[in-house]
Amino acid sequence: MASKSRRPYTIVRGGKLLDIAKRSAQPVDILIKGDTIAEIGRPGLAAPAGATVIDARHRLMHPGLINAHTHGPGNLGKGMGDLWSLELLLTASQWLNSGRTLEDKYLSTMIGAAEMVMKGCTAAYDLAAEFPMPSVDGLSAMARAYEEVGMRAVLAPMVADITFFEAIPGLMDRLSPALQKEVESFRYAPWKAITRQMNKALQRWPFGQVALAVAPTIPHHCSDDFLIACRNLARDYDVGIHSHVAESKVQVIAGYQRYGTTLAAHMDALGLVNERFTVAHGVWLDDDDMKRLGDRGASVAHNPGSNMRLGNGLADMRRMLSSDVNVGIGTDGANCSDNQNMYEAMRLASFASKVQGPDWQRWITTAEVLRAATEGSARALGMAKQIGRLLPGYKADIVFVDLHHINWIPTNDAVNALVHTEDGTGVHSVMIGGRMVVEDRKLLTVDLAQLAAKVEQSRLRRAAITVPAKKLYQRLEKVVGTFCPGLAKAPLHIHRFGASHHAH
Repeated sequence: MASKSRRPYTIVRGGKLLDIAKRSAQPVDILIKGDTIAEIGRPGLAAPAGATVIDARHRLMHPGLINAHTHGPGNLGKGMGDLWSLELLLTASQWLNSGRTLEDKYLSTMIGAAEMVMKGCTAAYDLAAEFPMPSVDGLSAMARAYEEVGMRAVLAPMVADITFFEAIPGLMDRLSPALQKEVESFRYAPWKAITRQMNKALQRWPFGQVALAVAPTIPHHCSDDFLIACRNLARDYDVGIHSHVAESKVQVIAGYQRYGTTLAAHMDALGLVNERFTVAHGVWLDDDDMKRLGDRGASVAHNPGSNMRLGNGLADMRRMLSSDVNVGIGTDGANCSDNQNMYEAMRLASFASKVQGPDWQRWITTAEVLRAATEGSARALGMAKQIGRLLPGYKADIVFVDLHHINWIPTNDAVNALVHTEDGTGVHSVMIGGRMVVEDRKLLTVDLAQLAAKVEQSRLRRAAITVPAKKLYQRLEKVVGTFCPGLAKAPLHIHRFGASHHAH
């Protein structure tokens, strides 16, 4: 489909360019200069002599999908759990993540990046975890994986200075003295040391295609002093802030008990909420929270798959949009959503809105979902003027879908088909910045067989190392798995569970 050479100009001929507003796709030619779209015109568009020609006949061209929320470290934990709530997942963190080398961090990120680009995703907001604090070497290993795959990313180290067991009011008291002593192993580095590490990374960041941001992981897992330090770092370096806010009902109840208000209101009072602020999940945001976010120009990364997978509930995307909140679509990490398929995430975003009530006029349309997964996610990443649309001046991040694939026979409404029918198997080729990364369904930048062999070696080594952590999880599960569901049954003025009611 394409030449491997990198010439100054590329001309894409004969493909059908998706028009979301018109819900159709018409044949066009696209002239690309370097990594940027220079011109879009009718078939036969003039191109400079010597331009690389890409034959895109029988292809639908759409903007690269953008994953507004994922976790690169989660890819080595793919498929490890089944009946996990969010709180049990956090309890399992040592079992999932212990014993990781720099190579493991690189490999885990590469697994996710490879899957995403093969399934039509060209950029991601990755909240990456290292324990007990982020490191320049670790973040660099993850960034190198993205750049080698050829994918764009915003990499935000997840940080905290309060353990999960301390952050949930009353939970530590339910642990036996022996377990209280053992969970000290979950303690992070002091917040001042973590801040120095993030500052060091932000000062000396050498990667062009991967940017940095700041991710205080969950508000009540961070002291106020630490949240303010994160705010100041983001301001000083002009980067985004991304945090898990109101993901579960347990978080909301904990926030009220600790702050006397919602998590979003508390972060706003500390000055963290602005146009560079992204809420991950936001399932249990109330009307005031949504208005607050909308008034500040903030974003929500909507992750319908993991919201259901972890039993957190159904986020109200319609109310978010009506409150002028920018909404992007995400997959979440592979250890709690089990794949990195943005087509599936779009489909679930559409479907999740349709089971929240009989008023069909409130349901999210496929066009709204697709815009969220492109333009909305781009804005959350701080790249709204660079990616998320196929227009002159934007980066040439183009997905070529095979219109002869069974998913597209027949093609009635291109927008509906992309959101409700496409599942990633129809992706023929993927271009990022004018460079073919996937061609004829083959990832050009990574040897998948070699990657699989290295990952298997890592899995076997870590399986032995993490045996004690798994046993500790199994002991903690009995307490956390009882206490947190009980906390979630406390009365609240909003309801986001899929059931019409739950026992109190």
